[in-house]
Amino acid sequence: MNKNLLIAIVLLFTLPVKAQQKVIPLYTGAAPGSEKWTWQEAINTSNAWNTKVVYNVSQPTLTVFPADTTVQATGTAVIVCPGGAFHALAIDKEGNDVANWLSKKGVTIFVLRYRLEHTVGTDPVKELGDKVSKKDFKKDKQSIIPLAIADGKAAVAYVRAHAAEYNILPNHIGIIGFSAGGTVAVSTVWDDNTTNRPDFIGAVYPYLPKSLLKPVANNAPPLFIAAASDDPLNANELQNTNLYNEWIKAKRPAELVIYAKGGHGFGMSKQNLSVDSWTDRFSEWLFDQGFAKPLSPEKTKAQQMAEGFANLQKYYDGLTFTDWSWRFRYRDANAKDALLPAAQRKVAFMGNSITEYWNEMDPAFFKDNGYINRGIGGQVSAQMLVRFRQDVIALKPLAVVIEAGTNDIAENRGPITLENIFGNIVSMAELAKAHG
Repeated sequence: MNKNLLIAIVLLFTLPVKAQQKVIPLYTGAAPGSEKWTWQEAINTSNAWNTKVVYNVSQPTLTVFPADTTVQATGTAVIVCPGGAFHALAIDKEGNDVANWLSKKGVTIFVLRYRLEHTVGTDPVKELGDKVSKKDFKKDKQSIIPLAIADGKAAVAYVRAHAAEYNILPNHIGIIGFSAGGTVAVSTVWDDNTTNRPDFIGAVYPYLPKSLLKPVANNAPPLFIAAASDDPLNANELQNTNLYNEWIKAKRPAELVIYAKGGHGFGMSKQNLSVDSWTDRFSEWLFDQGFAKPLSPEKTKAQQMAEGFANLQKYYDGLTFTDWSWRFRYRDANAKDALLPAAQRKVAFMGNSITEYWNEMDPAFFKDNGYINRGIGGQVSAQMLVRFRQDVIALKPLAVVIEAGTNDIAENRGPITLENIFGNIVSMAELAKAHG
């Protein structure tokens, strides 16, 4: 048990530092079809959507979120397409937050900032609201949607071409999109091109009216759809069910999860509704499709450490009912050490992990000087007091060193006052004094 905990502590200090996010231009030079766009990408954090948005994207990019190296790698990559009516990107709750969640599952994430309509001012959400009622609104969308879709396809092609660089399997590249991002994600499959077609698709409350749907090929990738029944943007055309039906008619795998409540644009936000669990359903679906399974059964150092701590906690919990103070921890050692010459048991060290692992790190210090170590990791002063008689007094050392208090102050064994801590230490000192 001591060795396992020591290994866990050592591993804690050998864990890799999280890699920095890399931003990759999707095209070399100006993006095809928008070469004359000169506006600069910007960010707005104060708007009617109450979320951080990116707008005026003219040079598409991919932001890389490497798979968390503390979990087993899956070899899978997911391109994340935030939504925002092709006028802005809800970059956190439908982008970066999604990336942080999926990367912790051993998946490499690429957040796509695709091309958007031009915002003249600094509040794209307000400007979008002003445009909705105008007759040219849909016409403006028709000109930007093909460019955004082209960016989605280019993103898939880039990730596949650089799969080896990111330790990705070239047939484990998927895409997930939200709202307008769902348009981009699903539309990457319409062309039968294995270079820029994803291996699986996630569509969360996607914007896909019938005018944007195309025939589903008989080799279309698996599709996952999540949405809410009370989504006002889906009320007229039932876009989610239409999309699902198209996949089923083509005899392609599809999963549709519809929640009663959730509205439009929930993303990674929490509403204390069942819709909050869509991420669990997507994770399960990924696993079922074979895209979330570890490449190797060998667990990472962090997982080994977590298991070690879990087993240690289980062991500690069991001691609560059988030997709360660990009175029997040193029973065999006490029987042996009591027979040693007095010169080999001059000083007894009573303490917690600091004392215990002192012996692990420098056993010669204790052996060569005739010192006896009776430290137990995680102990509080009350536990030491209970075992003080057999672990110290019975050995008849010339002196005792008491190292206690850190776990008490942390209340690792429950609430305690400073007076109680001091009293326990004084009681041990008085016991030692009374026995010479």
